Amino acid sequence: MALFCPSAQPDMADARVLGVLSGSSTEPRIAYLDEPAPVSDEILSLIPSDVEAAEVLRFAAHCEETSCAHFDGADCRLATRIVDTLSPVVTLLPRCAIRRHCRWYRQEGPAACRRCPQIVTHLVAPGPLEQAVAAVPAQTPIDSHDGPATEHALSCHRRSSSVEST
Repeated sequence: MALFCPSAQPDMADARVLGVLSGSSTEPRIAYLDEPAPVSDEILSLIPSDVEAAEVLRFAAHCEETSCAHFDGADCRLATRIVDTLSPVVTLLPRCAIRRHCRWYRQEGPAACRRCPQIVTHLVAPGPLEQAVAAVPAQTPIDSHDGPATEHALSCHRRSSSVEST
């Protein structure tokens, strides 16, 4: 079975709602669903039009591997930066419906799961730490409706079709 990205975009293949943002703006936490719900127009219509879906929901989808600017050909560099940079926010692993097939778990093990609840895919005003963790290398063009290659988001970033995957 293909691995899942636990911080995907809602328009990715086989995208599912993994959780809902809870906590506070300074200490966000994801409340995981018992079972991921397929992304649908009905679910997305519940979100106000001036809010990005990834600001309030966490999505999982098939890892796009070489189509993602965070993927280096073997590993997800975003998962590595999350584990190397962010502190754990839980001691017990949260219940997770995708863990068996999660790219981050498969690569980084339980350390990724202990940090995962604090990940908000699209931060409106990321601080320096979030920017450092989420930064897509500037030389890697990405397709994004939100901005140029310097955009910071803790999610999959599709490579531009004009860039060859390595």
